[in-house]
Amino acid sequence: MTELDPQALAEAVGERMLAHDPASRELGMRIVSIGPGRCTMTMVVEPRMLNGFSICHGGYLTLLADSAFAFACNSYNELTVAAGVTVDFLAPAHLAEELTAAAVEVSRSGRTGLYDVTVTNPRGETVAVLRGRSHALKGRQTVPL
Repeated sequence: MTELDPQALAEAVGERMLAHDPASRELGMRIVSIGPGRCTMTMVVEPRMLNGFSICHGGYLTLLADSAFAFACNSYNELTVAAGVTVDFLAPAHLAEELTAAAVEVSRSGRTGLYDVTVTNPRGETVAVLRGRSHALKGRQTVPL
């Protein structure tokens, strides 16, 4: 196979990852854009995602942000896993809102990476932020190409 340019590689990896990611797919997540070290995904808040206060449960916000993080750090097709995350919830997300998680690479050196993810609501307000640390497993592809 001809070697892909970095953008085409990221797109191919994202497509194949999503095809094998039931957690993200079954929650209706979709990739809006992906490139080397970055990924933007969306998810609509459904009734099953609400907590006892009728707002989106923080676990679903974290899952959306973590998925965008995973797609961003695997965009080079080098198998990469989360080493840790911290999440801050800043505002509630409500039923039927389409949330957007934008993950960007802050640093990538050796086997470690650092990524910031911002989750926003349709009004552009920040709902949550996630900082993720990644660990690459050298010599292993994320997906076969």
